[in-house]
Amino acid sequence: MEAQAEPITVLLVDDHTLFRSGVRSLLQRNPRFSVVGEASDGVDGVKRAMQLKPDVILLDLHMPGMTGLETLQLILQGWPEAAVIMLTVSEEGEDLATALQAGARGYLIKNIDADYLVRAIERAAAGESVLAESMAAKLVAQLQKQREPKPAAPPSELDKLTPREREILACLARGESNKLIARVLDLAESTVKIHVQNILKKLGLTSRVQAAVFAVEQGIGNGHERQP
Repeated sequence: MEAQAEPITVLLVDDHTLFRSGVRSLLQRNPRFSVVGEASDGVDGVKRAMQLKPDVILLDLHMPGMTGLETLQLILQGWPEAAVIMLTVSEEGEDLATALQAGARGYLIKNIDADYLVRAIERAAAGESVLAESMAAKLVAQLQKQREPKPAAPPSELDKLTPREREILACLARGESNKLIARVLDLAESTVKIHVQNILKKLGLTSRVQAAVFAVEQGIGNGHERQP
């Protein structure tokens, strides 16, 4: 008989007690998850994140006192690899872009269905980035809006990438999966995965979402790529 995998540990940080209770009840009904802690504000959230080191942290964006963004930044300062998913009512593109640029691994809206939340937590625990489907277009629009006044990254950042890696970065900017990239570029999916890891390492990034953000800011993937 195969040993069961360890449950995914989750920390809930939200100032609404009723909402936390609902999410906790949902996850505790599923043996794949273990809610190891809760916090009603950012200060306690940071403390519990450092103590418990859960697999995934669900973090509200707008909380009184310390905001979710400030909480996220403090968590990542002490624990850069933390898998933090913003779980919020805000559908503002600016909030979304700011959270992802600050290092959040995902951004979900509180009206998502239970199955989607479960899958998103599993993906985040596996190292993937997660984004509410309704927010993808808003992310691109917000990044394009920010692009003009924002100073461009030094060309040397893009010069670090091989031509193939730049092709794959363009695919990431369009939100394509490894499977789709492999099919489009006629590569093995495992090869695409290695290229993505190399891109993240060369650019000093930690997730596919951050790579997509960087690419859109640089005009990669929308027909306006910089020329080497």
